[in-house]
Amino acid sequence: MLPAKSDPEELTIVIRDAETDDSQAIAGLLKELGYPQDHDHTLKKIRKLSKRTKDRILVAQKYDHVVGCLSLHIMPLLHRAGNLCRVTALIVSEAYRGKYIGRRLMEIAEKYAKANGCSCIEITSGDQRVDAHRFYRQLGYVATSKRFIKSLTDNS
Repeated sequence: MLPAKSDPEELTIVIRDAETDDSQAIAGLLKELGYPQDHDHTLKKIRKLSKRTKDRILVAQKYDHVVGCLSLHIMPLLHRAGNLCRVTALIVSEAYRGKYIGRRLMEIAEKYAKANGCSCIEITSGDQRVDAHRFYRQLGYVATSKRFIKSLTDNS
């Protein structure tokens, strides 16, 4: 748990590694972000990623409710020194945005990336997420490239 800022409400927010019991809440957050996944799919992903030593799923919990989630993956790089930390999902429930939860999740991700030899950290974000892009720029992130994706399955 990170120390709270000046907002007393932050004292009730705990950041921790996701557990299988969080799968329903994480599925709900993914749906809120526009990625509807059922509970079983989310549960399988949590189980699979929790076995990988360099991947993490974090949740932000207020009392007994999961209100935020972040997933990250550490990958070696061929073209530059160090590893890359890729944040593939950052979700804060709409009712809890603006309360430093996303910032705290990203702070933990950055510390984890540094501890795992990463020379850079990136976050992927759809073009339509203008508010999220503003948030990332406030944290010091810069848009530097385009991503090209080709779906290999019907259920992308």
